[in-house]
Amino acid sequence: MTPLSVVIITYNEEKNIGRCLESVREVADEIIVVDSLSTDNTKAICASYNVKFIEQRFLGYIEQKNFALDSATHEYALSLDADECLTDELKKSILAEKQKGLTFDCYRMNRLSSFCGQWIKHGNWYPDRKVRLISRKKGKWGGVNPHDKIEMNEGATLKQLKGDMLHYTYDSIDQIMEQTNKFTTIQSKAMYESGKRANLIKIVINPFIAFVSGYIFKAGFLDGYNGFIIARYASHATLAKYAKLLHLQRKNKA
Repeated sequence: MTPLSVVIITYNEEKNIGRCLESVREVADEIIVVDSLSTDNTKAICASYNVKFIEQRFLGYIEQKNFALDSATHEYALSLDADECLTDELKKSILAEKQKGLTFDCYRMNRLSSFCGQWIKHGNWYPDRKVRLISRKKGKWGGVNPHDKIEMNEGATLKQLKGDMLHYTYDSIDQIMEQTNKFTTIQSKAMYESGKRANLIKIVINPFIAFVSGYIFKAGFLDGYNGFIIARYASHATLAKYAKLLHLQRKNKA
């Protein structure tokens, strides 16, 4: 059986961390929590589980998750956010692969997200395939903050696992509004620093494309009112991202 590390990053996650830790107990040979100096009960909750708790100031989403991966002992690691957890079916899939021996470089799973108490099964939110179980020799976190993703070395082998990873997202419209503003600010700065630029065409056209893609072509309308709200905020996030990027361009040009 191949040993498996589970790595989780946290900051003020008292609402979620217990559920996450409970879901990985059966599959983990070690659990590592990297905490960004939480001020709530996150640390106390983690103390009731058999975890290695590391306090590390926040380095950025990508950097923090790679720090967590580097803190693992075993070659194979499952990387989760505190608001994610494994379904029973996904746990069985992981245990079966461990029993056979983890021979693929990475393993992918579907992520099923909740929004205001509803599981969203259409649009851009599902199946939302994520590579999360990897050989640390073959991949690491990359992407553009705050939208991180695991990037594998060229030629890495992949297997899709059965079962969903559950993602507990927004409980209210206020939360998605606040997060959209926060994330688009981070993303626009990262885009600017990487040399990407915005123009009026992108600000006008791309938000429309984002809405139509999720709501019409990927059947977000089948999720009812919440499907519309999600598509609407995807459009708004696209607008905000490019508008903030254009503002940075003009500000730094001046």
